[in-house]
Amino acid sequence: MKPKILVVYYTQTGQLRQILDSILSPLADKAEIDFCPVEPVKPFPFPWNALHFFDTMPETVVQLPCAIKPLNSSVKEKNYDLVILGYQPWFLNPSQPTTALLQSEFAGLLNNKNVVTVVGCRNMWLHAQEKVKEYLSAAKANLVGNIVLTDSSPNLISLLTVIRWSFKGQKEASGLLPAAGVQDADIAAASRFGHIIFKHLSENSLGSLQTDLLNQQAVQLRPGLVILEQRGIKNFRYWAKFIREKGGPGAPERAGRVLLFKNLLLVGIFILSPISALTAKIKQFIKRKSLLQDVEYFKQVQFEKNRI
Repeated sequence: MKPKILVVYYTQTGQLRQILDSILSPLADKAEIDFCPVEPVKPFPFPWNALHFFDTMPETVVQLPCAIKPLNSSVKEKNYDLVILGYQPWFLNPSQPTTALLQSEFAGLLNNKNVVTVVGCRNMWLHAQEKVKEYLSAAKANLVGNIVLTDSSPNLISLLTVIRWSFKGQKEASGLLPAAGVQDADIAAASRFGHIIFKHLSENSLGSLQTDLLNQQAVQLRPGLVILEQRGIKNFRYWAKFIREKGGPGAPERAGRVLLFKNLLLVGIFILSPISALTAKIKQFIKRKSLLQDVEYFKQVQFEKNRI
């Protein structure tokens, strides 16, 4: 009997669906695969309006989800051998539709289910994954694997291309800038993970899946990212609280604070990033042993509270 796999995901641009299709391509004729997209009741725009984009930060950071449509009823009727959850981070947290999914009745279906998470993003995903781990732990799901695909362009280049993509809708290369997002070659190469997943499904050995995924570079993580995310999430929490003091999403009273956050964030990214990167490298040297321990933890699927 073929194993049954449920793939639940949210994507604005379609890139995450491409990643999932590539990963699962080796299983196309070996498993029963059901794809179930998460759909907000009120879709988020793409490309984004800048004010709307930054206005989504506070609720994303404090885990207040958007409303989503009910999942297909057939999801409740099948006993799946594996659930694959695909998502993107927003502001160092799971996207609002992903948070909504994990706070919905769907979480009840994950009890004792084996889950693999698939993350597609620019480069920062640690805190978002910890939040997803927390939701899965509360649902008594078994997180058995994690695959992370990021934009492999240099940091500033990837930032410029994702801004072009997010606010102009242009993914394609232009001028001196390459195409935005996860590179096509990396997406195509992700099919190697499908072979590993099927092997462990067939052998009923999902408990050791992550070890084999890591051997194939399913998660690549530099120690400096740990430091940058630790700093970033503290700032986002402060600004989320500060902005929400003036009202909920779209409230005119909070627009000024949203714009202030946007401007300071851009200054921090483009002007202060080199200084921040330098201090992060110094901290890496001073706390090398503990950072390497953190890196090993974040590559794994176990969950410990307050690691970031």
